[in-house]
Amino acid sequence: MTPSPIFASVRELAEHVRARRLSPVALAELFLERLETLAPRYNAVVTVTRDRALDQARRAEREIASGRHRGPLHGIPYGAKDLLATSGGIPTTWGAVPFREQRFDFDATVVSKLEDGGAVLAAKLAMVELAGGMGYRQPHASFTGPGLSPWGSDAWSGGSSSGSGSAVAAGLVPFAIGSETWGSILSPATYCRITGLRPTYGRVSRHGAMALCWTLDKLGPLALSADDCGLVLEAIAGRDPLDASTADRAFRYESADRVERRFRFGVLRGVADEADAPVRENFQRSLEVLEKIGVVETIAISDLPYEPLTRTILAAEAAAAFEELIESGGIAGLTAPEDRHTAYARDAVLAKDYIRALRLRGVVAREIDEVLSRLDALVAPTARAYQALTDWHRQHPPIA
Repeated sequence: MTPSPIFASVRELAEHVRARRLSPVALAELFLERLETLAPRYNAVVTVTRDRALDQARRAEREIASGRHRGPLHGIPYGAKDLLATSGGIPTTWGAVPFREQRFDFDATVVSKLEDGGAVLAAKLAMVELAGGMGYRQPHASFTGPGLSPWGSDAWSGGSSSGSGSAVAAGLVPFAIGSETWGSILSPATYCRITGLRPTYGRVSRHGAMALCWTLDKLGPLALSADDCGLVLEAIAGRDPLDASTADRAFRYESADRVERRFRFGVLRGVADEADAPVRENFQRSLEVLEKIGVVETIAISDLPYEPLTRTILAAEAAAAFEELIESGGIAGLTAPEDRHTAYARDAVLAKDYIRALRLRGVVAREIDEVLSRLDALVAPTARAYQALTDWHRQHPPIA
């Protein structure tokens, strides 16, 4: 008997779909129903893309029946953060009221690549308005309402990829695409107790994605395990002529079970020193897990003002990205009252301060390159390290 697809890993679902034990159409209908009935609990969804999902699922079913299998994402439903352009009249709202009716006649490169891999787009997922472009330390900065974690009715799912985190954790989609400028994949992954992968800058094309900060924005997957994130990253990574920032480097994912060499992990010295005791304890336990599949080495980089440096770059580039919205007064339409004023302060960042921040960033980049060359390989934990987490998640489902 095929187990319930809810909270199954992408790899497991892929095996059942390929063996035709699971129908892509039935799988799509299952997750569409969960999106339509459960997503409102978490304010996780902007648009359920039912028609597109069923069209893609039917195509996947026909192709697999005829012997054409596109890979591990063929027939697997997913959700996309609502800053990724989608064609077919589907809104792309950027999480903000002023763009609530915005539509594009093309798909973002990430969406196109996932379609090429046979994945099924089931929903456009909620987010903090403008991906936090006007700043946020509060969950209500979204016209869909505050993102809620499935682990508690009063627990924030984090931002700005709030819907992506909630949807995966609640079993509304097997995986989702989020974006990160400064913690917007990792924070929801942490708050929703799932796995998020923030790729290296330039690894994944941002063509068709809302720009917040051109030199910091990244797109990446959220899923139940790092193994699943690896499968998704392989599908979306690669050079894109429509995004000049993408690196011309191929990426091929291999799970830890298939790699013979031991991994080497770099951990910044003192990174958890100021964290609360439970956080430090969990962090130490995580390192002990990594030590089972590799060597953990402590590294150090210069003591620089990293937070002010990053904030200066982000503030200046966000003010440029949303110049038209700010100057037109459209910013007054944002949901969070404080977001209607922040932009004017960001507009006042001096060019010389922005240049200083970029120069310091160059120093940091050189140091990190040196560290990586010493480590030889700095990689993320994969299948074996996170199998226990996947098993635990199945045994302890969230309140959905």
